[in-house]
Amino acid sequence: MEFVSNENKSVEISVNGSVYKRHAIKTHFVQVGESYIDVIQKYVSPIYEEGDIISISEKIIALCQKRVVRREEIKVGWLAKFLSKFASHPKTGIGVGEAIKMQYAINKVGAFKCIYAAIASAFTKLFGKRGVFYKIVGQEVSGLDGFYPDVWKEYGDIGIEMPENPKAVCNEIYEKLGIKAMIVDANDLGQELLGYSDVITESEEELLGMIKDNPAGQGKQTTPIILIRKANENQTETNDKELEENEPQGTEKTNNENIEE
Repeated sequence: MEFVSNENKSVEISVNGSVYKRHAIKTHFVQVGESYIDVIQKYVSPIYEEGDIISISEKIIALCQKRVVRREEIKVGWLAKFLSKFASHPKTGIGVGEAIKMQYAINKVGAFKCIYAAIASAFTKLFGKRGVFYKIVGQEVSGLDGFYPDVWKEYGDIGIEMPENPKAVCNEIYEKLGIKAMIVDANDLGQELLGYSDVITESEEELLGMIKDNPAGQGKQTTPIILIRKANENQTETNDKELEENEPQGTEKTNNENIEE
């Protein structure tokens, strides 16, 4: 199988001395209410091999679980409009700097907590510390995606919540399809591991290392699933040996070897 990466992303990545190959799997545009089992079976099963791991965007799992809120369901009040004026606007998308997302936060955790978080955030920004608001209000608020039509117009009027019980989803995928999976919330600024199959033996640090450059991309790639395969060590050694045999005499490597001898 030929491994393909998104633009400006590499196929191979090194994690703790091991090399892994990543294949960006292009899918159709996953809609609300689809079956993630059917999606994975269609796109992953034909190319999956024993030992592979797939990394799945949390967004498509949430869409399949119908974990969405619609714009018309959220009535934006004066407090949300006021607090949103003081929030930052990250490059990775819109946050509570948009009144509708601030209102979502208020609906989820309450007005008092959002006011406290906003005050704490404003104070800590004076010392260069950011992200305090989201740490206080929690993952459910910070993980809300959508209400942002600039990349996908389909997401302009819906908010996509965090998936429900990601670990159970990964275990279900393994039980039904025999495919080891992890669900991640990733962008070009950072990655978060939400859940992974119980049968996976790699550490969380290693799993995050496999996707530390966000190989799924952040634009309109429609590659929400990344297949990860450990590189064949024997093949790697063969390729290195071929390079040595084909290397012309008098190179820096040959000279270094003569010096050492």
